[in-house]
Amino acid sequence: MPAEWEPHEATWLSWPRRQGISFPGRYAAVPALWRAMVAALSTGERVHVNVSDDAQEEEVRALLVAAPGVRPDHVFLHRIPTDEPWCRDHGPTFVVRDAELALVDWRYNAWGGKYPPYDHDDAVPARIAALLGVRAFHPGIVMEGGALDVNGRGTVLTTESCLLNPNRNPSLGRAEIEEYLREYLNAPHVVWLGEGIAGDDTDGHVDDLSRFVGARAVVTVVEADPADVNYHPLRENLRRLRAARDQDGHPLEILELPMPGVVEWEGQRLPASYANFYVGNAVVLVPTFAHANDAAALAVLGRCFPGRRVVGIDSAALVWGRGAFHCATQQQPAVGAGVV
Repeated sequence: MPAEWEPHEATWLSWPRRQGISFPGRYAAVPALWRAMVAALSTGERVHVNVSDDAQEEEVRALLVAAPGVRPDHVFLHRIPTDEPWCRDHGPTFVVRDAELALVDWRYNAWGGKYPPYDHDDAVPARIAALLGVRAFHPGIVMEGGALDVNGRGTVLTTESCLLNPNRNPSLGRAEIEEYLREYLNAPHVVWLGEGIAGDDTDGHVDDLSRFVGARAVVTVVEADPADVNYHPLRENLRRLRAARDQDGHPLEILELPMPGVVEWEGQRLPASYANFYVGNAVVLVPTFAHANDAAALAVLGRCFPGRRVVGIDSAALVWGRGAFHCATQQQPAVGAGVV
């Protein structure tokens, strides 16, 4: 599995449905966020968008045609129905061997069976494999893309709270999970973090915590307020990263990202984190939260990706769905095979 910052052929998105459950009471603000993602990403790569039916395709096409900055020759709509819009988790994991593009079709159960139905979401990787004409591998275990982050050299970041949760693969322990990651991602080395952040209904996806930004460089979120519920779990994750090594036994270079304080809606703590950024070919999409730490987070990520434009987009409505830009995207590596 190539690293996210390596060249893409495309990014995949699933357009949110008005009838979905991700954004109760705030859906009206959401399509503009997907439109902003398409506009920013289409400057540097193709963007494939899954739509559910004729009506949604017509709506999305009209929104994108009217959007400034969208490159229409880089945007493709596909009739692939979804239940919810989190393509990182229900979409395929693209892998590469020599010049061949393939994908891994993990089982998907909506984060431990929390949000049925999820039949359409679970079928997305198979539909994309058929569309692209690429091989699909079927491990037969539950896995979400947001639970994994790779350096493309053989190391995976993940969390115990998610991958070892009995609501995913109750018969599998740490060693068995590591064997699946070794076999299907060619990643023989796993760095295990602990717990996720408050409000995260995925049981602790690593893409809200710590992300590779280079072969040995990792950004990780830290909470400055000792009274905040995130303070101690994030300190423990930082400790683990400082003790960790990469696949070759080298220590990791750790860069700290601040947290955006407490973000709530209707009395619910939301999983707001600057770590849920997405690295495109030309841009880095970063969630912001109208907080004083927005600028500091953008500056850190700007130093990590000096050749890309770092774009902060207010994500107050987006995080109401318990996700942000990384959760909504899935990269397709550029290998010259299986291209639509």
